[in-house]
Amino acid sequence: MRALEQSSHEAIGIDIQSSPFTHDVGSIIERSFVKRCMRGVEAVLHTATLHKPHIATHTRQDFVDTNITGTLNLLEEAMSADVRSFVFTSTTSVFGRALTPPAGGPAAWITEEVTPVPKNIYGVTKLAAENLCDLFHHRSCLACIVLRTSQFFPEEDDDRTARQTYDSDNLKVNELLYRRADLEDVVSAHILAMQEATTIGFGRYIISATTPFTRGDPHGLRIDTPAVVKRYVPAFEEEYRRRSWSMVPTIDRVYVSELAKAQLGWQPRYDFGHVIERLSASEDFQSSLARAVGSKGYHAESFVEGPYPTE
Repeated sequence: MRALEQSSHEAIGIDIQSSPFTHDVGSIIERSFVKRCMRGVEAVLHTATLHKPHIATHTRQDFVDTNITGTLNLLEEAMSADVRSFVFTSTTSVFGRALTPPAGGPAAWITEEVTPVPKNIYGVTKLAAENLCDLFHHRSCLACIVLRTSQFFPEEDDDRTARQTYDSDNLKVNELLYRRADLEDVVSAHILAMQEATTIGFGRYIISATTPFTRGDPHGLRIDTPAVVKRYVPAFEEEYRRRSWSMVPTIDRVYVSELAKAQLGWQPRYDFGHVIERLSASEDFQSSLARAVGSKGYHAESFVEGPYPTE
């Protein structure tokens, strides 16, 4: 909404809570509310979701209601309102168990050709919502783009060992190598998807920072990640030493976003090499948009054991 309000688009924000960027307060579960909000709309950016941080605090039915029924409501009302393009924010979490390589095996090289194997209710409902988008395109010719975004929130990691081992910024910069994106780049992907949807028709795209790695690296990444990173971004060693940071010893998966670049024309700026340059120049590694949005938290309450309770 921040980006759209500075563009030529007339944007209408809907949410379950009021905010400076919310025009209508309500839930996508309520069909009548969705119908009213869809009047005169040309494009829908569907980001509403229950996601991983809610697994321990919400029921499976809650996930079905929001992620599946809510998506169905939006799709049906979008079709009725002759919406031109529909962009659905999905997640790389749909890949689930496909992200974990076998013992001794290479890091998983994750492209759109990998078959998702969801491992929790979050992944199951997001994949089901993706398939609803596919169905509505093929049955009703609604132009739909699915964006499988990697991590981009600034909150602390839910893994206690990771929190204890790495400084929060250190961990997030490490993740830009293989499983994270900057918010500014995620937003630009959504705007491009909205613009290109009618040309593409239907597509699913991984949205993650450009990895420096190639198809020949997964074996090395499982054995000695720092050595592989040094080949591509040697400047990281000095900057990490200056900050007393550490590189992860091993990587289990690499998200590859080449298809989004080729078909959407997406050009993410915040990859690992760019961020090392910014850090070396004593600049913030995050985009100005990411800093402006900041940390919102996942729940109204706080938790002693982490940013949210885990299963």
